[in-house]
Amino acid sequence: MRNLKACLLAATVALATLPPFSVFAANGDTLKQVKERDLVLCGVHPARHGFAAPDSKGVWEGFEVDYCKAVAAAVLGDANKVRYVPLSSQQRFPAIQSGEVDVLARNVTANLSRDTALGLNFAPPIFYTGTGFLVRADSGVKEVKDLDGAVICMAPGSTTERNIAQIFAARGLKYTPVVIENNKQLVDAYVTGRCDALAKDKAALPGVRAVDTPNPADHVLLEGIYSKEPLAMAVRQGDDQWYDIVKWVVYATFNAEEMKVFQANVDEMLKSDDPDIQTLVGMIGDNGAKLGLDQKWSYNIVKQVGNYADIYDRHFGPSTSIALDRDLNRQWNDGGILYGQPMN
Repeated sequence: MRNLKACLLAATVALATLPPFSVFAANGDTLKQVKERDLVLCGVHPARHGFAAPDSKGVWEGFEVDYCKAVAAAVLGDANKVRYVPLSSQQRFPAIQSGEVDVLARNVTANLSRDTALGLNFAPPIFYTGTGFLVRADSGVKEVKDLDGAVICMAPGSTTERNIAQIFAARGLKYTPVVIENNKQLVDAYVTGRCDALAKDKAALPGVRAVDTPNPADHVLLEGIYSKEPLAMAVRQGDDQWYDIVKWVVYATFNAEEMKVFQANVDEMLKSDDPDIQTLVGMIGDNGAKLGLDQKWSYNIVKQVGNYADIYDRHFGPSTSIALDRDLNRQWNDGGILYGQPMN
């Protein structure tokens, strides 16, 4: 009994002498490198309308480009401190694995095999879509079964390539794949008639029709979505702090929309009495310290880039040439599945 009491006393003394557990994140390697470089290296699609593409002056713009900016706004306080690294489907994973980029925002579908086998961590999905088909309006093709024996254009190394094989096999249909890595060449192959259909994430096809075809009215999207494609930013495994930062950048854009804190009114919201809004804009709490960032990190995101609705409408809203309905990409309380975890 005496030995037991002695052991308990020794254990109590040992615990009392341990340094207190810190709730604040220590600087991880990626955050340290980004701050020293004063620049976020962001892997993006070379040219996908609405998502990422350089304009006529070489300035990058798009939905995923804005999420690269959101990371820079949170980490460096300046949304313009980004170097965009255009990556093909086959280049994207080696680029994030090797450290060529800090974050991958390149139409990447989050799935189990990528999450476990490629050494990646996925932030919450920022865009929900699925495999779709673009066909000529005069082809007589109304649904997938009408593509039996068709020539299908698709990119290699993508989930689309695997999805097409599964879609056609499940229906007992045959097809001939034309697999082209370069996106422009891929689209040109369809436009010039080398392929009967172009298969991509359905969210990408309206941009192809609106911008890349001589007469958009000559082409139609087949009804329906034929796979689950949750597009998410990815980071390397092994740096939990950087993963937390990218994850909470996404949640900040979701929560800001839910709280009706927009780019246009964020300064007015600094005066809000709502504690959730006060936390979001950095007036109370210590979320910045917990992430290793400035206290105004989420305010900077909304002020410089916007909330989710601001970003979506800028690139896919009704006034754009693409004009995509938000569908599943609505807030959870508006018929969608976007759900920002609480920031308390």
